[in-house]
Amino acid sequence: MLSSTTLAVFGLAALGSSHMIMNSPTPFGKSSLNNSPLDASGSDFPCKQRTGVYDAEGASNTWPLGSTQSLAFTGSATHGGGSCQVSISYDKAPTASSTWKVIHSIEGGCPIKGVAGNNGDNANAVNPDTYPFTVPTDLPTGTAVMAWTWFNKIGNREMYMNCAPITLTAGSSKRSDENELEARNATQLMERDQAAFSALPDMFIANIGNGCGTVDSTDVKFPNPGDSVVLDGSATSSALQAPTGSCGSAVAGKPTATAGSGSGATSAAASPKPTTAAGGIPGGVFATVPTSAASEATQAPVAPADPVVSAAPVASAPSVAPVASPVASSASPAPSSGTSTGTTGSGTVQAAGSACPTEGMWNCIGGTSFQQCGSGTWSVVQQLAAGTSCSAGESSAINITASGSKAKRAIRFSNAHVRRHLHKS
Repeated sequence: MLSSTTLAVFGLAALGSSHMIMNSPTPFGKSSLNNSPLDASGSDFPCKQRTGVYDAEGASNTWPLGSTQSLAFTGSATHGGGSCQVSISYDKAPTASSTWKVIHSIEGGCPIKGVAGNNGDNANAVNPDTYPFTVPTDLPTGTAVMAWTWFNKIGNREMYMNCAPITLTAGSSKRSDENELEARNATQLMERDQAAFSALPDMFIANIGNGCGTVDSTDVKFPNPGDSVVLDGSATSSALQAPTGSCGSAVAGKPTATAGSGSGATSAAASPKPTTAAGGIPGGVFATVPTSAASEATQAPVAPADPVVSAAPVASAPSVAPVASPVASSASPAPSSGTSTGTTGSGTVQAAGSACPTEGMWNCIGGTSFQQCGSGTWSVVQQLAAGTSCSAGESSAINITASGSKAKRAIRFSNAHVRRHLHKS
């Protein structure tokens, strides 16, 4: 008598063409996207590299900060479920060296719950289960790329990855009287959101020749699932299994040399206090959703709560990142408009990735967009938030002026000034 697991594996072999594909959010390059896993060598990481991999083809997915979004799939080769993650990159066309940060993890029961093997043999079948999650409220807004990754429970050791274009927008809960506050402190808000993004865990990567693997017939337990995590595989965590090999903080298929221990869900709070990278992240407009806790008083960092773990696929509470002095205190007013920041040039666009001379240097282009020098190279060009403008040229501190509001001062917060406030908090 063959075991149920053996029969399930036989079924998987017969349904190789019926793998799963993400249909919500709408993925990039849908006409050329197949439902197979990533190549075992990792050659098509990320996002199943191919001709037209980042063609939108009409795909448009808007995610307001703090909103509830949902994963949905098509296909029937569900491989007994497995574990999934939702991650974000601010690179417009992510490569193998891009940074991906996790905003939600599902351990077990993804992309289907309670099915031992496959769910039929129809590649076009709509998957019965969907997976809601909450978009964090403290991410930089703007264009980004979302990734769904899946590590199947039964069958060959594989990693699936579909990507979609998303636009992160400020949430509707934002009060009108906070517009001026945000404009006056745009630089600090940018720094705060960069820190919040950096504090998120790295996307888990395995089974693509990177030295990290998952165990057959078990749901992988992510080394660092983040604060937003649900258990959909079973009522207990005993069915979960830690990955094998070198499964440290895996970024772009190049994990750090830390053996996978499966020591449980490690939240961002357990990591060292995040510091803001001088170069920032290459994307986003950095408008935020102020919460009721935000006021004109300097805020101390708030420690994130323990990871939210539930047995049902409900949206977990968004993580709370440290908030570093979201507003300038009265004791530290912004320099007057006559203070020089050493602005030079006319703000000519510098090629993203090209060498830049001074770490942390800002480049305001035409008063409406900007880029920054980080790790020795220029970032991609990003638009300023609506209603603001900057002084064209390269300088050590970006000069942002609120237009059409009561706030007429140009702010000139240098990186050193922001760091002082961060240290005080």
